[in-house]
Amino acid sequence: MDPQSARSFILRKLREELPVNRTYHSLEHTLDVYASAVDIAEQEGVEGEGLTLLKIAALYHDSGFTIQDLDHEEGSCQLVRTKLPEFGFNSEQVERICEMILATRIPQAPRNKLTRILCDADLDYLGRDDFFRIGATLFAEMKHYGVLKTEREWNELQERFLERHTYFTATCKRLREPVKQKHLAAVKEWLLRNP
Repeated sequence: MDPQSARSFILRKLREELPVNRTYHSLEHTLDVYASAVDIAEQEGVEGEGLTLLKIAALYHDSGFTIQDLDHEEGSCQLVRTKLPEFGFNSEQVERICEMILATRIPQAPRNKLTRILCDADLDYLGRDDFFRIGATLFAEMKHYGVLKTEREWNELQERFLERHTYFTATCKRLREPVKQKHLAAVKEWLLRNP
């Protein structure tokens, strides 16, 4: 298994092939999810092969956007199944990585520790101070692709999403959930002030 080559390959592919209008699902997002996954894993006691596979899953989790817009997680797994064996990953490792990636599909459905960590890393920003800055990139992306038109629609979506979202790891429940609740209150306040 050669995780460094797998990492170099996907970072180059994302840099060169992600559409410019993917302002949220960008290389920056991928690197952010990677860093969050490593931090959460450390606090959750994950190491060894599990940590290596988690890191690769984080790097590849949105790579499907280089192939297709809909069901991009499936596209990501297609890429994982095609490319990772070239870097010495066996079929069991490939399927564990795909399991993590597929768990991030909204609504998230993690079934084990590694999938819970990647799901939390993918939406870690919901409970961080850069929530509104990162959210603005998602709003711009959704607006570009015609999913939303107005700031009100965006904040209504944010409100519903934040109300339904749950963190899965003890780490994020402790560190991110309280801040996420403050963001939800701010979104609700915006909606009240802007009927």
